[in-house]
Amino acid sequence: MMECSDRIPQNAGLMYQQPRPNPEIDIDKLLESLKRPFQPILNRLGGGSAPVLFFLILIAALVIWLSSGLFQVEPAERAAIQLFGSYVGEREAGLHWFWPRPIGTVTKAVVTETQRLEVGFRSLSGGGSTDVPSEAIMITGDLNIADVQMVVQYRIDNLFNYLFQVADPGDPQRGVRAGSPSGMTLKDASEAALRQVVGQRSIDDVLTINREAIQQDTLQLLRRIMTSYNSGVLVLEVRLQNVRPPDQVRDAFDDVVRARVDKEAAINQALAYQQDQVPRARGDAERITNAAQAFKQERVLRATGESDRFLSVLREYRDSKDVTRQRLYLEAMEEILPGIQKFVVNPDAGGNMLQFLDLTRQNES
Repeated sequence: MMECSDRIPQNAGLMYQQPRPNPEIDIDKLLESLKRPFQPILNRLGGGSAPVLFFLILIAALVIWLSSGLFQVEPAERAAIQLFGSYVGEREAGLHWFWPRPIGTVTKAVVTETQRLEVGFRSLSGGGSTDVPSEAIMITGDLNIADVQMVVQYRIDNLFNYLFQVADPGDPQRGVRAGSPSGMTLKDASEAALRQVVGQRSIDDVLTINREAIQQDTLQLLRRIMTSYNSGVLVLEVRLQNVRPPDQVRDAFDDVVRARVDKEAAINQALAYQQDQVPRARGDAERITNAAQAFKQERVLRATGESDRFLSVLREYRDSKDVTRQRLYLEAMEEILPGIQKFVVNPDAGGNMLQFLDLTRQNES
């Protein structure tokens, strides 16, 4: 028994090479504690070397089996643990131990990284891409055909639902294992959501003016579908890539797009002309309005002055009618006969016309 016990540490060290979660464990004490329940059996067998060797092999196999329960969870991962097939919880990043198979099962999945799904095309490892017409060709609401390619970005937000709620065949081309709803479930749901949204809009909306609205509608519909499946997949973003008509009619659609661009250019040019002319017209209108206001003020002031002058003359006329009448008559004659030499005959002079003779001019002649 002494020789056998001397060989125990060497054999155990050779057969058990896995890292131990707690370096302070005493292997000798552990073996002794494991050996204690079997000590009556070993004593009954006589304490020979064969039973002891068998016991050591059994202990070593047990240690190796238990050590296989150690597992490492990376920072981007989360691990779901099952005991006899029943889900019992999750483990975060770090080194953990759980019962190894067949008692326990550990399933790890990347939950923090954003993953990508391509619909209608596949990216090539060497660069570029190849089209997948069976996914990209779809009918619009006005019964035209469009070639629509889309990228879906997603991540796992519920590990339990992701692993155990959806039976999915997986997608070997994308490296998605069977049972993960990010395989065919997500691909089919993405394609169905895109076809439904595109099928409700015209070809012009799809090709040109409403791409952003189509992305948002597709995102909301896809989220509702994946939530109804309890898939554990959170769709983060939907982005349309190449959206174009089929090759057979692409030239005609390109002509339509060019005509639309020319139309938009003409509209923009007209708007620019409007922005240039409207301020000018408003400035001219303001100038004319100001001139009219000035003319109005001038006429009002002039009329007010004439009215005041008339009233003053009226007051003088009432005070001395004959003098005022004579002055008004003379002023009127001045205005009626401008530039003409006028003579005033005084009746008191006897009405003699000699006063009109220019004796000075006759003498000069």
